[in-house]
Amino acid sequence: MEALHIIGEEHQSLAAILHAIRFMLKEVAAGKLAADLKLFQAMVHYLDAYAEKRHHPKEDLLFHRLPQRTADGAEALAKLGLQHAAAPQRMAALEQALAAYVADNSRFDNFARAFETYAEFYREHMMLEEDVVLPLLRKHLTADDWTELDAAFRAEMADKSGKDGKAEDFSALFSRLVDCAPAPIGFGPRPFAN
Repeated sequence: MEALHIIGEEHQSLAAILHAIRFMLKEVAAGKLAADLKLFQAMVHYLDAYAEKRHHPKEDLLFHRLPQRTADGAEALAKLGLQHAAAPQRMAALEQALAAYVADNSRFDNFARAFETYAEFYREHMMLEEDVVLPLLRKHLTADDWTELDAAFRAEMADKSGKDGKAEDFSALFSRLVDCAPAPIGFGPRPFAN
């Protein structure tokens, strides 16, 4: 069940980035923190490039196995499938709100609202996965299923680790984001540099 462990770790990383952005937006709104636009851009990039393009395909691989073993969870899987398919539109709305804020700092409130919409969606999305689908996977998948899925996850992670320069190194990016995020959620504040 290494695949479930990987999904859990990825959910924790994504939740940390969502929490960091939420914290920074509140601090900026209260006048306690100067906005680091490059850090906001890097964090939104992480949500897009990692969550939507790396994490969700792994989940889809995992979730497609469940209907082969049980009809349980069919409604949740259908909902998650639609949510994963709508990722490009969801990210575009957030990226457009951020771009408008970068171009005109009077658009801060619009970006903050767009982010809250995204973050609330994502929280509910992860809860559906963790409360409904992941327990069903634990219950219904066979040892052979787990062996095959674990191998597929390990292969995907090795192929796209970023260590070979062919793919983005998200582990290093996550560390840089934490280094720049203000305390108590990170080790900064430090300006984020590309």
